[in-house]
Amino acid sequence: MMVLRRLLRKRWVLGVVFGLSLIYFLTSTLKQEERTVRDRTLLEVRDSDHRIPWKVRFNLGNSSRQITQCRNSIQGKTLITDELGYVCERKDLLVNGCCNVNAPSTRQYICKSCLANGCCSIYEYCVSCCLQPDKQLLLERFLNRAAEGFQNLFTAVEDHFELCLAKCRTSSQSVQHENTYRNPQAKYCYGESPPELLPV
Repeated sequence: MMVLRRLLRKRWVLGVVFGLSLIYFLTSTLKQEERTVRDRTLLEVRDSDHRIPWKVRFNLGNSSRQITQCRNSIQGKTLITDELGYVCERKDLLVNGCCNVNAPSTRQYICKSCLANGCCSIYEYCVSCCLQPDKQLLLERFLNRAAEGFQNLFTAVEDHFELCLAKCRTSSQSVQHENTYRNPQAKYCYGESPPELLPV
């Protein structure tokens, strides 16, 4: 009789633990779905009365501007993008931070690994493609539609190059379930939409 009573208690306890775990799982899943829907709608906010004061300066590709020093994407192991939109191998980076435009592999405004939606598989190509002068309208539209959640991130941006560096970094828009990329092949995006969700 004593053994049966202990066994019932254990099953009862296990049943309660299982029930609570199931409730926790379901509420967490529903909250995650709500967050995902909210994040997707952040970029769709179109409140024309509430514009964020952006201070981005766009370089319209004026080649008469003399640059003695270049900022670049720094982090690439093999490739670097400079602020003029050139992508070069790290070995072709000049001491002033600019890509050597005479190197055979150096290309300007290259979108080699980028899809039509503005998502690329290589960060440096994403930044270079984003720097194309014809992308200015797309980026301005994004800045004007960006919701409060992005204000702190993008108000620190001073110019077109910094905006492209920030936009191409992976973010919560690039992931699903907080731990996997929506599209592992094209996770760096400068476009308005998050990466396409690939089926598992």
